Amino acid sequence: MAAVIGALVPVIVKLSLLLLCLNINSSLIQARKWESWKDKYPFIKPSSSFSSSSPSNAWSSSGSNEAYDYDYIIVGGGTAGCPLAATLSQKFSVLLLERGGVPFDNANVTLMQNFHISLADTSPTSASQIFVSTDGVFNVRAKVLGGGTSINAGFYSRASESYIKKVGWDSKLVSESFPWIEKQIVHRPILAPWQKAVRDGLLEVGISPFNGFTYDHIYGTKSGGTIFDRFGRRKTAAELLTSGNPEKLHVLVHATVQKIEFDTSGKKPRAVAVVFEDEKGNQHKAFLSKTKGSEIIVSSGAIGSPQILLLSGIGPKAELEKLNISVVLDNKFVGKGMSDNPLNTIFVPTNRPVQQSLIQTVGITKMGVYIEASSGYGESEESIQCDHGIASAEIGQLSAIPPKQRTHEAIEAHKRNKKNVPREVFRGGFILEKIATPLSTGHLSLKSNKIDDSPSVTFNYFSHPRDLMQCVDGIRIVEKIVKSKHFTNFAQCDKETLDKLLNMSVQANINLIPKHTNDTESLEQFCKDTVITIWHYHGGCHVGKVVSPDYRVINVKRLRVIDGSTFTESPGTNPQATVMMMGRYIGVKILRERLGRAAGL
Repeated sequence: MAAVIGALVPVIVKLSLLLLCLNINSSLIQARKWESWKDKYPFIKPSSSFSSSSPSNAWSSSGSNEAYDYDYIIVGGGTAGCPLAATLSQKFSVLLLERGGVPFDNANVTLMQNFHISLADTSPTSASQIFVSTDGVFNVRAKVLGGGTSINAGFYSRASESYIKKVGWDSKLVSESFPWIEKQIVHRPILAPWQKAVRDGLLEVGISPFNGFTYDHIYGTKSGGTIFDRFGRRKTAAELLTSGNPEKLHVLVHATVQKIEFDTSGKKPRAVAVVFEDEKGNQHKAFLSKTKGSEIIVSSGAIGSPQILLLSGIGPKAELEKLNISVVLDNKFVGKGMSDNPLNTIFVPTNRPVQQSLIQTVGITKMGVYIEASSGYGESEESIQCDHGIASAEIGQLSAIPPKQRTHEAIEAHKRNKKNVPREVFRGGFILEKIATPLSTGHLSLKSNKIDDSPSVTFNYFSHPRDLMQCVDGIRIVEKIVKSKHFTNFAQCDKETLDKLLNMSVQANINLIPKHTNDTESLEQFCKDTVITIWHYHGGCHVGKVVSPDYRVINVKRLRVIDGSTFTESPGTNPQATVMMMGRYIGVKILRERLGRAAGL
């Protein structure tokens, strides 16, 4: 019997690796868990089931041409779109159009252990869509109900009070809207060992005071909330839809909006309908009610929202005419002022594997940088054996290939080399430093008049000298943390081990602490060479330039934009809390404006 078992061990190991790469086990678990999601979300349907006939037959396939008009049509079922749709549906009919599928039966979305896989998935059913900025930095946009909350690292932290005041939001309503989100999908994390070590290191180097666990954005060191529960299962903004009225809420997935249509017979263009394509390639048109107050609301994110406006004829006239797009409104600011918070990471080796953790601890400094941490998914057998691609967090954070050199050939070479590197080089975790409010800005423009073609996006990382200066300051803070007593005790790597890892790391392209941190010029080059994204890009539909303070598109009737494309800076350390709150907040504001006290909100 012992001989039989011994012979089976290599087979079992190989089979285990194969299951890890294909996610078979987790997929089966999730399929069983979510087999009844359709009962919980009866209002979510495939876009091919749409009919413009009537409310009672809204999901039929009769093909009737009799129009059913919605009070609100929301383009994009993401971080802002889901809470917005749920709120508005409490009193009015709402059609929510999402180009991706549902997150509930996708193990790469729902399981924290698969976080990095989801970001690199290029299959047709992927929850993310890779795009590469002209800067050479690989990035992703969400393509799933729940938007960024379905593919991000889960950290939940509110915007600061000063940010709320700066954008002119009603602080009382904001303070009511955040808990509405938190009660439904946010958890207090159980701090992983890596997160505790970074917390202690932050405090040791003077990032104080210690603020404990809090959702609030305040200077010092803290732990924040997470949308992962204690079992590592993700909650998303899609789950906020259960707070809506199922009788008034219609959600279509795999509904790719092509454009918004307008009535241009008056002094100002008036939004009247949305044209979208279903998963079978058939086109549909959803009409807006003629009732006063009815609106189309674009919530497709910082990439999608300006793209939709441009494809619909709202944007710089010359750019639109080049692509034979009929100009509805000439606005030179659409797609302009794009920003991304540059991220630079340091890999810190340990003398043993460490538990996986995403962001739980953060240092909010007065130097304009945030310090965060993650661990555990770099050294796993799965990460080493499977090709997740350069866009995954694991590869992106390990790669020291400068942006302009991140060619497909370099990526393939990187993946091949990684498999030949001893796995000890992947043991450890990352300390991340993010520029809080970058002054470097760029722009977005259409490559074609097709929605499926990601637009050309330029962020101009570190083009402003202040951003580069802050990055240098951030790397020096990270160096202090790595050398702090608490952290060195945790890592337990002696000089001999570090030297060995340093030699191996040349092949693995690992970002270790630069040798000459006193040399500002060298650190500036390090910042430029190792810059990646933390997926907090924003802008393109700024308030005062594209939309008014109440997010109505300037000089257009019955059209708003509500999402991060309206931001001039990313709120808090991580924006998802504020973007979800924004969806709820604006939804309540709209209901109160239309119904007054009768809104009951």
